[in-house]
Amino acid sequence: MDLVPALEEPLKKVLGPATAKVMAEHLGLHTVGDLLHHYPRRYEERGQLTHLADLPMDEHVTVVAMVADARLHTFASAKAPRGKGQRLEVTITDGSGRLQLVFFGNGVHKPHKELLPGTRAMFAGKVSVFNRRLQLAHPAYELLRGDDPAESVETWAGALIPLYPATAKLESWKIGKAVQTVLPSVQEALDPLPPALREGRGLVSLPEALLKIHRPHTKADIAAARDRLKWDEAFVLQVALARRRHADALLPAVARRPSPDGLLTAFDDRLPFTLTDGQQKVSKEIFDDLATEHPMHRLLQGEVGSGKTMVALRAMLAVVDAGGQAAMLAPTEVLAQQHHRSITEMMGELAEGGMLGGAEHATKVVLLTGSMGTAARRQAMLDLVTGDAGIVIGTHALIEDKVQFHDLGLVVVDEQHRFGVEQRDALRGKGKQPPHLLVMTATPIPRTVAMTVFGDLETSVLDQLPAGRSPIATHVVPAADKPHFLARAWERVREEVGNGHQAYVVCPRIGDEEDNPGKAKKSAEDEAEKRPPLAVLDVADHLAKGPLSGLRVEVLHGRMHPDDKDAVMRRFAAGETDVLVATTVIEVGVNVPNATAMVIMDADRFGVSQLHQLRGRVGRGSAPGLCLLVSEMPEASPARQRLTAVASTLDGFELSRIDLEQRREGDVLGQAQSGARSSLRVLAVIEDEEVIAEARDEATTLVARDPELTDLPGLRTALDALLDEEREQYLEKG
Repeated sequence: MDLVPALEEPLKKVLGPATAKVMAEHLGLHTVGDLLHHYPRRYEERGQLTHLADLPMDEHVTVVAMVADARLHTFASAKAPRGKGQRLEVTITDGSGRLQLVFFGNGVHKPHKELLPGTRAMFAGKVSVFNRRLQLAHPAYELLRGDDPAESVETWAGALIPLYPATAKLESWKIGKAVQTVLPSVQEALDPLPPALREGRGLVSLPEALLKIHRPHTKADIAAARDRLKWDEAFVLQVALARRRHADALLPAVARRPSPDGLLTAFDDRLPFTLTDGQQKVSKEIFDDLATEHPMHRLLQGEVGSGKTMVALRAMLAVVDAGGQAAMLAPTEVLAQQHHRSITEMMGELAEGGMLGGAEHATKVVLLTGSMGTAARRQAMLDLVTGDAGIVIGTHALIEDKVQFHDLGLVVVDEQHRFGVEQRDALRGKGKQPPHLLVMTATPIPRTVAMTVFGDLETSVLDQLPAGRSPIATHVVPAADKPHFLARAWERVREEVGNGHQAYVVCPRIGDEEDNPGKAKKSAEDEAEKRPPLAVLDVADHLAKGPLSGLRVEVLHGRMHPDDKDAVMRRFAAGETDVLVATTVIEVGVNVPNATAMVIMDADRFGVSQLHQLRGRVGRGSAPGLCLLVSEMPEASPARQRLTAVASTLDGFELSRIDLEQRREGDVLGQAQSGARSSLRVLAVIEDEEVIAEARDEATTLVARDPELTDLPGLRTALDALLDEEREQYLEKG
């Protein structure tokens, strides 16, 4: 019978079922290896006390401090009418700040005996406020005794006390004791790094790194351990992605080279403007990929309005030229219709293949969405299976089993982050051989994130705007502090309309409250403060009757019938509507050059990238754009600081860094959505750019030499641990 390797031993066998159950439920830790990779969040030094002044409200904290004072109060209460109720108040200090601890009832006896002035201990609990002072009620605590040699050597070896990410059910020191129990197993940890790489970079061995991160004697121990463990995370992930790229490169695909005087040339000849240098450079990268007999896997990222659709359209025309078909997958019906409309307008008679008046090289451009009528849908599907339609633009309706292609050569996925892996994969499976894949995103992604999340795709960046694009001025409107600023915002909208332009007003919710009837009622407080309603239907009504009366105001939101949505967008695009009050359905792809102003209500409810996306809907013509971010949040709040950051720069790459720093990385492999733990524990994708870039190079070289990793059992084991089923699918289908 095979013995279970030490690091795969279930925790219940080592720590007992009760502790193991809490660890599994609250921290997602199941094996000895899981626990050894649950690293301390920070360390306290014995001689140095915690900064009590910086404690966050309502959060579970662990502090190391000294008892300054302890007083036992007796009082009368309903439960103890004769004055037998007891309350112990303990004040702890770090020399500069103080924090009160309070214990009640039967819970006072033990701390009353143990928490004497001068005693040092670790305290854990939830920070609350009582009588305007911070306090911990009934905190758990662990005394830091220096007089028990076994205690100090075994449990707190060294001068640094590790504090672990903990929960109310599992204090940091309990995790520390559990780690102490399994620490001898580190000697059996299989090292995933090739010896040459480890030695070449002067990294400590994995057993040594695990010992040093959990039981450091010095700060240098912690630094050496973290440097090593960062490399593990970066390298194992980059090997997984490099193997994916390697496998993709071996797949067959049909090379698609445009004919010299075909559809693409005819299209370029009719363009009324010159492509930017960036568009030409990226187009060349794409055409080079399309000309190979392996499927292209390319990520095209670019600023809002940088002309990605034009680059994608030229790639689709090149494939049609070469006898194939191209499909563009859009996340919403509004966007699919918008793309279909703008592409057929750009192509003119070149989009009228098979029709009277169609040009010589023309093809058919069809739309396929879930809400189309049966006859139109049947015709579109017929055009695809016969090959009459060279280009199809659609929503996830394109993925359905019934939809068949004559010869699918290219899949363009717009706004990649909105599609599930399975959806993209289903469309890629519709070609006779794997089609080429172009993924587009208008959410700029820092280089390291692109290398980590989209590491199996080659990346192209469009970072210059086409000529004629105008700057967008962005301002925060503090509605709570300065209500007259909001009145001025509506005046600015009237001025833009008076100058012949149009405006958007964006709200975070729809407002018919079918989904949440409880929120529909406004409190008396809201009424008294005359706070503006912040839902599309309410705001549209309020504006039409009040600040924007006399203007043509329409609404657009996700629950409208698709035909109604399309009609509203057509009227707005034609200039028949002055102000469009909408939800974020206008976030991507909507292109109305005459719209110059946008007011975003409750802007603090949106993320940084989303605000940047929304703002990109204005300033698309020759007139300058204006974006006003309305917020009720106080000036010092993180939400307002986020809005100030958006107002301060139009650089999407800079904003994406800010966004990432504020949100933390989460799990770069998309696991965060499923509630599982992050695969990145010490690697920070923004700060550790150099490590990630070097790990990618090392991984690419290694996989080219030995794709099966035959001589590296430790690396294969680490890959298996990283790529559980869900992640394997994510990487394979990305």
